Amino acid sequence: MNIKAMTLQVFLLLFSLSFIGISQSQLNVGFYSNTCPDAESIVSGVVRNAAQSNPNIPPVLLRLHFHDCFVEGCDGSILIENGPNAERHAFSQQGVGGFEVIDQAKAQLEATCPGVVSCADIVALAARDAVALANGPSYEVPTGRRDGRVSDVSMADNMPDVSDSIQQLKAKFLQKGLSEKDLVLLSAAHTIGTTACFFMTKRLYNFSPGRGSDPAINPEFLPQLQSTCPQNGDVNVRLAIDQGSEETFDKQIFDNIRNGFAVLESDARLYDDETTRLVVDSYSNPTFGSSFEADFVESIENMGQIGVKTGSEGEIRRVCSAFN
Repeated sequence: MNIKAMTLQVFLLLFSLSFIGISQSQLNVGFYSNTCPDAESIVSGVVRNAAQSNPNIPPVLLRLHFHDCFVEGCDGSILIENGPNAERHAFSQQGVGGFEVIDQAKAQLEATCPGVVSCADIVALAARDAVALANGPSYEVPTGRRDGRVSDVSMADNMPDVSDSIQQLKAKFLQKGLSEKDLVLLSAAHTIGTTACFFMTKRLYNFSPGRGSDPAINPEFLPQLQSTCPQNGDVNVRLAIDQGSEETFDKQIFDNIRNGFAVLESDARLYDDETTRLVVDSYSNPTFGSSFEADFVESIENMGQIGVKTGSEGEIRRVCSAFN
């Protein structure tokens, strides 16, 4: 290869790298400081009021952020309601809620600064506020996301599932650019909220290969779970995911996983793998262990970068449930 050709290749490489840097820099803290300075406080106020009326709102909004980001990236695609083929109607999106809170925040933002703040950013900001309301860490959210123009039920087929093996969970997170540590920390978001007995039936009564219940469940805990979710009982009955600490954002869930008191099968699986088990155990020592709060913030910020649309990509919806 001659010098001229090599020079051209180096130039193209540097150009492409600089383009990537520009794209990433379009997402930053305080993105709306000039165009809509009250944006974050408006979202916080709506979330706070909603949580006062319904204490289950914080975990619902945190889960909404996760489900949005894992399908087509963090682009508000889960908010679209345009018929049965919309992403939010996928089997894997069952129980996802909080749409009315996002709609309320969007309505207030449109009245204050129309056409400026994306629905995707509202979801990310609402999740941040939800964590804080549950006594979790406060953190800043880089903003500047734009809303996607696609919402398709088939695109949610590969969502992480409560019955996935640890290998499947690790692979699904890796596909999104997330590490095994991110898997553990984002699973710890289950420290707040509830689940339905519908998601417990297999683990309690039809766990393969020997059927029966999951042997990872502590024998002292199994009768309690089966009493709450009896076989052939009401699958809509709800139970706390983090036993003993379901309303406070803390690391109690790791103790429950370690001791066989995990409610969700996917949480219990974190202790099946050496790498994820070491991450779980790293939060057991309150003095010398890792900082759960700081590490969680890093992981949710990583998740918030998945497949973001910035610059001229996507759109800023006028209504979060419909494309412009």
